[in-house]
Amino acid sequence: MASRGTVKASANFNASADAEVLQKAMKGLGTDEDAILQLLTARSNAQRQEIKAAYKTLFGKDLVDDLKGELGGKFETLIVALMTPPLTYDVTCLRNAIKGAGTDEKVLVEILSSRSAQQVKDIVAAYRQEYDDDLEEDVCGDTSGHFKRLLVILLQANRQTGIQEGNIETDAQALFKAGEEKYGTDEQSFVTILGNRSAQHLRKVFDAYMKMSGYEMEESIQRETSGGLKDLLLAVVKCARSVPAYFAETLYYAMKGAGTDDNTLIRVMVSRSEVDLLDIRVEFRKMFACSLHSMIKGDTGGDYRKALLLLCGGDDA
Repeated sequence: MASRGTVKASANFNASADAEVLQKAMKGLGTDEDAILQLLTARSNAQRQEIKAAYKTLFGKDLVDDLKGELGGKFETLIVALMTPPLTYDVTCLRNAIKGAGTDEKVLVEILSSRSAQQVKDIVAAYRQEYDDDLEEDVCGDTSGHFKRLLVILLQANRQTGIQEGNIETDAQALFKAGEEKYGTDEQSFVTILGNRSAQHLRKVFDAYMKMSGYEMEESIQRETSGGLKDLLLAVVKCARSVPAYFAETLYYAMKGAGTDDNTLIRVMVSRSEVDLLDIRVEFRKMFACSLHSMIKGDTGGDYRKALLLLCGGDDA
């Protein structure tokens, strides 16, 4: 399957030559930020790792440490994210979300609902290797109730595959009985069904649910649940429908209104840049009255904006 990312590997790649360009950009008085961002956004993550190795070989210094010393603010955060291998990046984001002041539930929700079962298995293993801690235990220590239960289910990474034709109606009925038809909500049914069925199966369940209840799954979740659980259930449903559409919406709300959620903007742009950012752009244009490019342009500034727009690629006017 061809990558639907905006960032591709550079064809005539020479890690040592790139390392020298970066060293020159940081040498002496002042930093050539433009040279740094133009180069790094035009290389794949695997190539950036080779540049990091070449930099150490040539200069005896760590490239990321040098970049941190020269850059600042959101631009620095973005460049350091680009320099981090994708799996390490996910693991670091989760660790910071759990170990920071208060739990950043948004990050747990976004990563665990959008990654494939294999990616979640890799994340759990890498987390243990990196921190000598159990991700599930850390998540459980920081969350509670049905929100915690659904996170634990997602961490098992045991989603069924394919469509269980015989279960479509019964799943839709169970969800209907657990929510709209009941006084109070039986959250456990939502958690078990939405946490364990495949995306293809769930899409059929959502159609059957709509026929049965007259509501979209998302409408019922909005009405029947609240807090972290609501956010997680909605993310799981949206990702079952379309991961790119889920991220298009995530990006839109990170920038909409007063103030920008830069952490989310950076996290999504970096982590999807080699996966499906082209599809995210298409969905964004379909869902909202502007392109992703124009919204980033209007919402950010300076070298930070330049680098984000290069990651975004074209403008879908």
